[in-house]
Amino acid sequence: MCFDLDSAPPIPVIAGAAVSHDDLVLTAADGNEFAAFLATPDEPATAGVVIYPDVRGLYRFYEELALRFAERGYAAIAFDYFGRTAGTEKRDDEFEYGPHVEQTTDDDVQADARAAIEHLRSLGVRSVFSVGFCFGGRASWVAAASGHGLAGAIGFYGSPTRQRGGPSVVERAGQLEAPILALQAGDDGSITAADNASFERALTDAGVEHEIVTYDGAPHSFFDRKQEAFAEASDDAWRRTLEFIDSLSRSSTA
Repeated sequence: MCFDLDSAPPIPVIAGAAVSHDDLVLTAADGNEFAAFLATPDEPATAGVVIYPDVRGLYRFYEELALRFAERGYAAIAFDYFGRTAGTEKRDDEFEYGPHVEQTTDDDVQADARAAIEHLRSLGVRSVFSVGFCFGGRASWVAAASGHGLAGAIGFYGSPTRQRGGPSVVERAGQLEAPILALQAGDDGSITAADNASFERALTDAGVEHEIVTYDGAPHSFFDRKQEAFAEASDDAWRRTLEFIDSLSRSSTA
């Protein structure tokens, strides 16, 4: 599990920011219907993010994260992974996500992501970025090898070496079509320094623009308001995320 159920993104709310939000049901090309949450600034956004949640799929942490992006001028959509197995209804804190995670595949996750990305583009977004956490961190990088035309892919403590529903990100390095930002935890019980080193080598060998940042001593899921001891790492990760998006979205429209 990545976050406690009462966790929240460690990002200051911008008081008075004019944003809108909606619960959506989107449809993938294969007909699957799935839940999503859209947050938009009042002014039209030319850059946006599709948020890949952790193993629990769409819940309030990621809805709050979408709002924080919108407050900063980006359109943001967080989507759920489990439309095929759990439907589109809101779920309570007792939802047993494990059996549903086991039924996911990379192809299905990216099919749903494509529908979310297309929805952002229908709103006028030209530069789309993926941002994911844990299970979604890996999936965010896989998105860069999935033909979505992303401007960049960001992953928080994703596994670059895990084969989960498809080949690992390291194995797909030659297929990556967007710059990569990896924000990794230095004290992660399931993602080792060797995993991150393999990722670095694979990206370098494939000629993929990238940055891998490891926060020494930070645990998996450090990006959490409740993790006060790692507030400095969270602040730095958020700063890097915004700078990555801002820099690449400006260069893509120059």
